[in-house]
Amino acid sequence: MTGNGNQAGRFRRPGAALTLLAFAQLIISLDYNIVYVALPEIGSALGFSAQTLQWVVSAYAVAFGGFLLSGGRAVDLLGPRRMFVLGLVVYAVSSLAGGLATATLPLVAARAAQGLGGALLFPATLTLVSTGFAEGRARNRAFAVWGTAGGSGMILGSLLGGVLTGAFGWSAVFFVNVPLAGAAALLALPLVPRGGAQRSGRRFDLAGALTVTAGTTLMVFALVQGPEYGWTALSVLGAAVAGVLLLTAFAVIESRGTDPLLPLRLLRRRDLGTGALVTFLYMATFGTLLYFLTSYFQLVHGYDALRTGLAFLVPMAAIVAGSQLAGRLATARGTRTAMIAGLVVGGLGTLVVGLSLSTGGSYLALLPGLMVLGIGQGAGYTLMFGAATAGTAAHQQGVASAVASTAQQIGGAVGLAILVTIASASTNGMTGSALRAATADGLRAAFFVAAAGIALTALVALGFTPARRPRIPA
Repeated sequence: MTGNGNQAGRFRRPGAALTLLAFAQLIISLDYNIVYVALPEIGSALGFSAQTLQWVVSAYAVAFGGFLLSGGRAVDLLGPRRMFVLGLVVYAVSSLAGGLATATLPLVAARAAQGLGGALLFPATLTLVSTGFAEGRARNRAFAVWGTAGGSGMILGSLLGGVLTGAFGWSAVFFVNVPLAGAAALLALPLVPRGGAQRSGRRFDLAGALTVTAGTTLMVFALVQGPEYGWTALSVLGAAVAGVLLLTAFAVIESRGTDPLLPLRLLRRRDLGTGALVTFLYMATFGTLLYFLTSYFQLVHGYDALRTGLAFLVPMAAIVAGSQLAGRLATARGTRTAMIAGLVVGGLGTLVVGLSLSTGGSYLALLPGLMVLGIGQGAGYTLMFGAATAGTAAHQQGVASAVASTAQQIGGAVGLAILVTIASASTNGMTGSALRAATADGLRAAFFVAAAGIALTALVALGFTPARRPRIPA
């Protein structure tokens, strides 16, 4: 196998298979933030302190980011079908354990296991989309459907989390995954054919897997917990230093290995190198805005969980529209052009939303900006992973997908840490209406910085390979 299109047409029922892959991506996106609106109820029910409650979110992010490269290697060696099914099974079991948890530690452990499931499932899903559909219109359409599920799932998580928590209690945000992931795992058996045998002589690269998993996990831990514990806290500094040392050891191991977990030459490829930076910046900007919008609705305007979830219906519809438009534009004008256009539109929407944030502002005043933002956000999410892995050989698609997603996870942690610091800079010691006003001002500043970051992302996206122009016969 020498290219990422050599398995095109491998699905016996491509429509049904694409629906399944999109559904799996929806599960991943839902789990990323479905617990956000349930956090207050989880904290009071299980006795979390204000400091430890963050781990309900952080445990998922740390495990997901830490195990992605190892998950990608497992996809390449054992086949995407096996890892797809295994990832879904891990999701189902860990979600059941989370819903049944009656203490803090079991719940945090369940969230970490969900993150592990995501680290197996995401590269498997992206590999199947990248290799299972012919390059061009078919693949662009597949990414549009897949991206619609992923982009809208992040919004749907907030809506579904609010509805389920309000109607059935916090445990419902875990139990809902059990039948969804279980059904998807069963459907994969007839819909996703078995892959070919792995290349002879290939190995897992245990030393590389251990160092990169531990190093990335520690770095994500430091980035996620820095804003909560303080950047000078011993646990944060120790994790950061240990993470850097382990990732340095990983680079040395990979440069000397005969069959490395991550061939460093992959990072020198134009599209993957550009794509990793784009996914990093995308998540550091677009990926954090949901958190700040939730803060705006709840802290500034006093929305409850259900009303907060309903407020995200319009952005979700805009993301769906943006994802579909992106697939068509990529077919007509090329992925790079479509990607840059989506980022420009999303950046303008972010700026408009920032200008609309105020203590006296209405939800209707936010709608124009939210719609423009959602269109650009959906377009960017749909295109960036496919652009990053374009041209990568099929037997390296899992690792390439994991590289892009690892950059995404770290970018989200870095962006959130920076923007939270900006948003909360002027709120210390304030209460009542003064706190609400300061919160709105801080959130506005965070949106403006995010808009600048999105503009930078559009410039970086110029590094993707331009679409090949068809030759005109003489």
